[in-house]
Amino acid sequence: MSEIFKKHLQKFIEINEEEFFEISSFFQVKKVKKKENLLEQGQISKSHYFVLNGCLRKFFVNDKGIELTTEFAIENWWMTDNFAYERGLATDFYIQAVENSEILVIDSESQEKLLAAFPKMERYFRFVYQRAYAATQVRLKYLYDFSKEEFYHHLLNSYPEFVQRIPQYLIASFLGFTPEYLSEIRNKKRS
Repeated sequence: MSEIFKKHLQKFIEINEEEFFEISSFFQVKKVKKKENLLEQGQISKSHYFVLNGCLRKFFVNDKGIELTTEFAIENWWMTDNFAYERGLATDFYIQAVENSEILVIDSESQEKLLAAFPKMERYFRFVYQRAYAATQVRLKYLYDFSKEEFYHHLLNSYPEFVQRIPQYLIASFLGFTPEYLSEIRNKKRS
């Protein structure tokens, strides 16, 4: 656990062993099983999750009862419902393990104490939020620029290991179409 997170932190800030040991004390390590929910719609969003290994997804259930995936988090990525977390509100989302996963968890109270004790972590989280925001902007651009089929092929060509790792029905959910339509696209490619 410690080496994975330490390397990630060191991409953005300088920390020594003693600082890292103290910073680590603000986090809990948690193992979650495949399909286990960390957060459910209606709960107060109180925690940030950092993936050490495994994969998480964030999704909501629309009025027709269909699950729509809005994002994934794999190793070295963070996930939460930022809007609800920052305001201490009930979430409209679920956060669920796609695979058996090991994560770091920090609640809002611990994060505030961490930031007060280690101001350099403000810089770290600023970079994390900037990257997450940038990724969201790119995804929105792709939703407008690409046809559904082009979006799938872009994802497949850009992140082949990711597409192979994630169940196809979740890829379809993330791209905004049905598993049946994804099968049609994949079969077209094979023909």
